[in-house]
Amino acid sequence: MLLYILIAAIIGIVLFVNFSKQFGGSHSKEDIIRYQQSGHYREGAFQNAVPTTVSADMGWKAIIETTIAFIKGNPNGKPKSAIPVNLVDSLDIEKNKRPRLIWFGHSAILLQIDGLSILLDPMLGKVPAPHPYFGSKRYSDHLPIEIERLPAIDAIIISHDHYDHLDYGSIEKLKGKTNKFYVPLGVGAHLKEWGVKEQAIHELNWWDEISHKTLQLAFAPARHFSGRGLNDRSSTLWGSWIIKGEEQNVYFSGDGGYGAHFKEIGEKYGPFDFAMLECGQYNERWSLIHMMPEETVQAAIDVNAKVMMPIHWGAFTLALHDWNDPAIRVTKTANKLNIPITVPEIGAEIRLDSLVLASNPWWN
Repeated sequence: MLLYILIAAIIGIVLFVNFSKQFGGSHSKEDIIRYQQSGHYREGAFQNAVPTTVSADMGWKAIIETTIAFIKGNPNGKPKSAIPVNLVDSLDIEKNKRPRLIWFGHSAILLQIDGLSILLDPMLGKVPAPHPYFGSKRYSDHLPIEIERLPAIDAIIISHDHYDHLDYGSIEKLKGKTNKFYVPLGVGAHLKEWGVKEQAIHELNWWDEISHKTLQLAFAPARHFSGRGLNDRSSTLWGSWIIKGEEQNVYFSGDGGYGAHFKEIGEKYGPFDFAMLECGQYNERWSLIHMMPEETVQAAIDVNAKVMMPIHWGAFTLALHDWNDPAIRVTKTANKLNIPITVPEIGAEIRLDSLVLASNPWWN
């Protein structure tokens, strides 16, 4: 009976992986040729600019210890109750497009700039995983505004294809609200599998630039990896975004470890009026692909940001640290170094034209 159960489970997993749309699309021979011409694709996978391992070289003892720690969990890994969420009115988003951004938790951002509405990494689902059984639920009971109530979106920008940044359910609901997707090389295969029209998809390589109405967009390097399935690691590119409007210049880091690329981005595209920088889901054992909070502050200095905001936290538990550790450590370091920082409540408006730094330590 146990053997039958095991066989049935294996068959179920294989069928799910091969037929669930959650895992995205496949890459044609023509796609692979394009990737090979990017300068960052070797031996069937995209590569970081500098040698990078997904996790530090760990022996069996460290692997077992880490696995047990994840199974046991951290009693402070999630807030004791739902965190505060400010509600946003759909009419206000549509009619009053003042320069601002609204954080949805983790790395999901609604940016309004030059009268345009841009969604950044809109993972607006409840669980960042291919199936609800496999992931950590969102801390908050609701979003600042549900997808169905969002007005038309001028463009959607994606940093990479991990589940906590590119969500199939969210894209299904959003694809009728926009006709422009700006994504890294390879991510277009997922969008096409999910019914997004090919002419709506713009794939970019590192250092590619493109215009969207009054905005100048640039896709820059990050130190990370990608993949949605069991055998597609780094099959699509990852990176960060520069969004320059007529008055404001902002930076969105996506995910990644600290490296020299931040200084290069700052020299090429800075200074930035506002920088959204990854700060969460970190661990010393995978510090090459996720910055520690102190490194996040240094990244803000490197890109020459006038004001920084930590993202990639406040919504899901994907690591072993306390849920509010990112906010505690990054604000402590920023204040010590006199780096302007804002850590808003989810759904709170951050005005880019008359910035007032959020000072309420709500995470405590």
